Amino acid sequence: MVPSGSQDREADGGQLNRWQTLAEQALAGRRLAVEEGLAVLRSDDAEILDLLGAVYRVRRAVHGNRVHLNFLINAKSGRCGEDCGYCSQSRRSTAEIQKYAMLEEEEILAGARAAAERSAGTYCIVASGRGPIEAELARLEATVRHIKAQWRLSICVSPGLLTLEQARRLKAAGVGRVNHNLNTSQRYYPRICTTHTYEDRLDTLRAVRAAGMEICSGGIIGMGESDEDVVDLALRLGELEVEALPINFWLPIEGTPLAAADRPRSLDPRYCLKVLALFRLANPKGVLRMAAGRDVHLGCLQPLGLFAADSMFVGDYLTTKNQPPPADYRMIEQLGFEIVEER
Repeated sequence: MVPSGSQDREADGGQLNRWQTLAEQALAGRRLAVEEGLAVLRSDDAEILDLLGAVYRVRRAVHGNRVHLNFLINAKSGRCGEDCGYCSQSRRSTAEIQKYAMLEEEEILAGARAAAERSAGTYCIVASGRGPIEAELARLEATVRHIKAQWRLSICVSPGLLTLEQARRLKAAGVGRVNHNLNTSQRYYPRICTTHTYEDRLDTLRAVRAAGMEICSGGIIGMGESDEDVVDLALRLGELEVEALPINFWLPIEGTPLAAADRPRSLDPRYCLKVLALFRLANPKGVLRMAAGRDVHLGCLQPLGLFAADSMFVGDYLTTKNQPPPADYRMIEQLGFEIVEER
């Protein structure tokens, strides 16, 4: 006769072994399968600590207990002709945001100074729009050169769609990484944007890689996509071996089409932790960043996210706020983790 409770213990042990096996396979270089990714997202909430424990093995083996901080500046706001349903800067948005052309060099340099003062290793320069016009690209080139001459910062730019020639110019100026998020799966992409295609975004990532720069590309979770879409995005980014992977948890901004729709799913902190675990297992080597919405959707469970992720923005996002930097520093310190600078 099987002792009472032993079957439950055996079942629990089987689930624990499943996550540990996935962690071992990730460290060995085996790609995550679709059904395995779905199992992570659909796992019982009671398994979260076991799942995070297994995922932390991957994080620690590859990234140690280091946390990379990034500082972002919105160098050009609004005035975008694209129709991305989630974005407050798109042509379809009526959100009350600041709208301005590309900042002058002095203002972008001031942001670089703030990045250095906040212990950020990477300075992220973001510009709204489909892609940079010649005057904007030239300003970015000149400004990045001046930043590199004054501060030991890694530079990541997010200027929209790029050609190979434009990517090569940014590389020559000192840009080390370009951000261009895939945002969701190829299947779901037409539901959130129609003015450019998923393939257009992939072409930009190919141009960035061909120019010799690192790729920063992630997604937005909670826009009405299915679990299958989330897994598809995670696996695609894993196949691309992106060096940095920002995960945003969708924040409804009044005035955006998506905020007025009934498509967005309800996000709870436990699901958000499973999402971070999924992207870590799908891309063990990449810098996994908890980005927009982390404080809102993870809530008091936010520190647990760093057992999968190893990067955060310190400071505000494009048109939404983040928790104050001292709270980030305190959280990292209390976890026993270490802030490092990307040099």
